Amino acid sequence: MLSRRTFVAQTIVTGSLGLAGQFLAPGPVRGADWLGFRGPGGLGVAVGKEPPLEWSATSNVRWTASPPGAGNSSPIVVGSQIILAGYDGFNVPGSSSSSPEALTRYLAALDRKTGKPLWKTNFPARLPEQESIRDEHGYATNTPACDGKLIVAFFGKSGVAAFDLQGKQLWTADVGSGLNGWGSAASPLIHKDLVYINASVESEQLIALDKKTGKEVWRARGMKESWNTPVIVENPQGKEELVLAIFGKLLAFDPSTGTPLWNCDTNISWYMVPGLVSHQGIIYCIGGRTGGSLAVKSGGSGDVTDTHRVWVGKKGSNVSSPIYYEGHLYFAHEQLGIVYCADAKTGEIQYEERLPRAAQFYASPILAARRVYYLGRNGRCFVVAAKPSFELLATNDLEAGREVFNASPIALDGELLIRSDRRLYCIGA
Repeated sequence: MLSRRTFVAQTIVTGSLGLAGQFLAPGPVRGADWLGFRGPGGLGVAVGKEPPLEWSATSNVRWTASPPGAGNSSPIVVGSQIILAGYDGFNVPGSSSSSPEALTRYLAALDRKTGKPLWKTNFPARLPEQESIRDEHGYATNTPACDGKLIVAFFGKSGVAAFDLQGKQLWTADVGSGLNGWGSAASPLIHKDLVYINASVESEQLIALDKKTGKEVWRARGMKESWNTPVIVENPQGKEELVLAIFGKLLAFDPSTGTPLWNCDTNISWYMVPGLVSHQGIIYCIGGRTGGSLAVKSGGSGDVTDTHRVWVGKKGSNVSSPIYYEGHLYFAHEQLGIVYCADAKTGEIQYEERLPRAAQFYASPILAARRVYYLGRNGRCFVVAAKPSFELLATNDLEAGREVFNASPIALDGELLIRSDRRLYCIGA
């Protein structure tokens, strides 16, 4: 385990910027666009028209589409296009396994109004690949990111690639060749001139790439057992910090240079999957099979465990991420079917309620219209009021049969996009 007193993040600067993005400042992006994992700021919070409260396999389904292969990454929306990353040729659910040599990744675009295919670009697999990945996660779990003009996809040991909005490949980058039984999952983050890749599985490094060329700008070593996507946080001094969680620690870096800023003990003794969320300079973290949660003030220097940790809790989730909304945190336990509400100021649990007939929760929840949408792996979605007293508003089931729902849903313009390992559903009144 990493020692609080001895941890040092090693950063190597390997390039320079000469070019003048992510969810916070992507340029000419429409308010209804959803440009990366968990949407604007990586917070999982939708704005605009409210999506449906209720649906079924026969009601409020505007269309369904069968992508050209499998995948557990979330969709993103750029203008009139829905962008999906996926894989084909090997270990596709419902198909014969073939051999690893047949494996290929793809980036595909669907029409937002109809779900009809627009384009598809294949990306070859870098072999050898592992012949199986646990819990049907597959070979395309990392959600693409876009700045309104450039799409970046991360395909694990096969590398990072950038595409234009017509699917033309612009550049590729190698971030390591490591493998893991759970596969690769951290999604790219685009911010200003840079693309950030948490390559913990592939090389135990956090890597910043020039978004115009794919050339490496800096890298930080020591990213142990981390599957979460980095987030940008504005600290109380008005400066930006790049923050992610690793085994036992939260780490913050200068986004431009990779200079380590601060680190903080989490008291969570397991690998870290859930994404971080922040509000007014406070970072909220949950994680670990053993449970755990904490809040940390940004803006520190060095080891801030004793000075900037606001509270520590025992409840958490090993997979799905939390939601921050109006002074409270909402999250679901991945195995127990229990949803929680915690006071964001103190960490005190306001409620913990077991949902009826709940399955595992691997997808991260989203918030829309003062409602939290929790999607289970069996396609059953629970809609809970976003308030500190528990109220189950609706339970929706797509009756999807043998489909598995690991991808996080998205909400925009009065619709929900829900992806299974075989299909994409557009839910709308």
